[in-house]
Amino acid sequence: MYKGFIQEGGVQKTGMVIVLAVSGIVCFILGVQYIRSILAVCSLCRQLEEISRGSRMEIGADCRQRDVLALCRRLNDLRELWIQNQRQYEREEKQLKRNITSLAHDIRTPLTGAAGYVQLARECNDPARKERYLQTAGERLKELGDMLEELFLYTKLTSAGFECSLSDVQVLPLLSSCLVAFYNEFGKRGIVPEVEFESEGVRVRADEECLRRIFHNLIQNALLHGKDGLVIRQKGMCLVFENPVSETSRPDTEQIFEQFYKADTARRKGSSGLGLFIVKELVKKMGGSVKAELDGEKLRIVLELAG
Repeated sequence: MYKGFIQEGGVQKTGMVIVLAVSGIVCFILGVQYIRSILAVCSLCRQLEEISRGSRMEIGADCRQRDVLALCRRLNDLRELWIQNQRQYEREEKQLKRNITSLAHDIRTPLTGAAGYVQLARECNDPARKERYLQTAGERLKELGDMLEELFLYTKLTSAGFECSLSDVQVLPLLSSCLVAFYNEFGKRGIVPEVEFESEGVRVRADEECLRRIFHNLIQNALLHGKDGLVIRQKGMCLVFENPVSETSRPDTEQIFEQFYKADTARRKGSSGLGLFIVKELVKKMGGSVKAELDGEKLRIVLELAG
C-alpha cells in the first residue's frame, strides 16, 4: 500500500512538471507574440509619423500576424484615400486661384473702362460727346453691378441656409418681362427673339424671383456668347433656350454649368462665369433639372421645371 502511494505521488509530480513545462512554453510563445505585436505597433507608429511629415511611403509590417496584416491593409486603404483627397484639394486650390485671378481681371475691366470714360467726360467740352462718355461709363458700371450681384447670389447659393419659396407661377408673363428688360441690348445687336409656347397659360411650381433670375441669366448668356438670334420654346414643363454660337464660342456642354467656367476663346466683358452655375443650382433647388446640348452651331439649354 505504501509503495502504491509513492507511485501515485510520483505520477502527480510528473503531471505537475508536464503542466508547468507546457505552461512555460505557452507563456514563452505568448510573450514572444506580445513583444512582436508591440514592435509591430511601434513600427506602424513610426511609419505614420513619416507619413504625417509628407512621406507617401506604403505602410508595411515585419511580422506575419493576421490582425497586424489586416491593420496594415486598412491603414494603406486610408493612406490611399488621403492621397487622393490631397490631390483633389491641390487641384481645386489651383483652380480656385486661377478663378480668382480671372474674376479679378473681369471685375477690373469694366471698372477701369468706367473710370476712363468718366475722365474723358471731365476733359470734354462738347456736351454731346460728354453725355456719350457718361452713358458708356454707366454701362460699364452696370456690367460691374451685374457681376457683383451674381457673386452675392453665388455665396448665398453655396450656403446651407438658402431656401426657395415655391408657388404657382405663370411662365409667359414672367419671361416676357425679362425679355423686355433686355430690349436695348437686342436692339443693339439687331436680334428679335422668337418665343414659341404651345400653352400660353402654362404654370410651374417655382420661386418667382429665382425663376426670374434663371430667365435673366439664360438671356444674358445668349447675348454674351451667342450670335444672330435667340429662340425660346415651351413644351409641357420644358423650356428650351436656343441660340447660334460661333466657332470660337463653342462651349463644353459637360462643364458649361460649372462655377467660373468660360470657354477660353469666348471670354466676354460683363461675364463672371457664374451665370449658368446659378441657373443649375436654382433649378435644382426648385425640384427641376437643366442640361445643355450642342447641335452643330446651335446651343440648347433645356429646362425641366416642376409642374
